[in-house]
Amino acid sequence: MTDPETHSDYESLWMRLISMIIIGVLLSFAQSLFWIIAVIQFIIMLANKREPNEQLADLGTTMGVWMAKSVRYQTAASEVKPWPWTELD
Repeated sequence: MTDPETHSDYESLWMRLISMIIIGVLLSFAQSLFWIIAVIQFIIMLANKREPNEQLADLGTTMGVWMAKSVRYQTAASEVKPWPWTELD
């Protein structure tokens, strides 16, 4: 007979897989967005005497934190799901 707790563990494992697939797609999108932001920031710095755009720099910091949390969840180093399941830091 199957233990009900084991059945629940399998369900949560499958839900984790679904979450991991969604996060993987979001990470791929974030990587593309990162390159766009990096190029734009470089152009701004060329035109603005090496001064970066603060909003783009802050966006990069936020993206970096989110990407780190996402990778930690993907590799099972953390059980905390990143945004959109939790607050964005």
